[in-house]
Amino acid sequence: MLLGQGNPGCPLCGSAASDHLAIIRDRQYAGCRRCRLRFLEPSQLPSRAEEKAHYDTHENSPNSPSYRRFLTKLTTPLIPLLRPGSEGLDYGAGPGPTLSVMLEEQGFIVDNYDPIYQPNPEALLRQYDFITSTEVVEHFHHPATQFTRIYDLLKPGGWFGVMTEIFDPSTVFDDWWYHRDPTHVSFFELETMRWIAERFGMSWRNPAPNVVIFQKSG
Repeated sequence: MLLGQGNPGCPLCGSAASDHLAIIRDRQYAGCRRCRLRFLEPSQLPSRAEEKAHYDTHENSPNSPSYRRFLTKLTTPLIPLLRPGSEGLDYGAGPGPTLSVMLEEQGFIVDNYDPIYQPNPEALLRQYDFITSTEVVEHFHHPATQFTRIYDLLKPGGWFGVMTEIFDPSTVFDDWWYHRDPTHVSFFELETMRWIAERFGMSWRNPAPNVVIFQKSG
């Protein structure tokens, strides 16, 4: 069933071919037939204040061994791809930047950016050898805009490492756990990641579950 008249289209690819998926806890979700993104109905997106109130309950920090182990899902495949001394950006660093600390311990130079906790506009005025976003892209209200910004922030040949829960299309969306977080509003299949790579002319790889690494063409 198509969404009702006035549907603004998929927030990633802009297609109007979006099907109603489910109403879960009074939240309406749709799925794009073109890029396979699943997303929350735009009128129900949380406010910035609601997002911050939820993020403030998180207790992630560089002093947490379990959080560091979690982040190695991305650092383990990413670090071998980087030249020594590469300069990067952790895009969506959150209230307790940790990935940047881990990468700096390995000799890299890393800036942090987060629209709520690290609103550093100067970080968005240059290009980087690599960018990371761990548990971030699922929060994007406007993924087309955000992925374009990240692509523009990458140097030619640069790497973009993403960690997010990848939706398996054989799973029943209603039963999936990832949309239970009220700030998770955009959900990606591997086919969605393939679409993103093709849209921007990037190569991509899926080196570990829930990890995708893109490379901007040189």
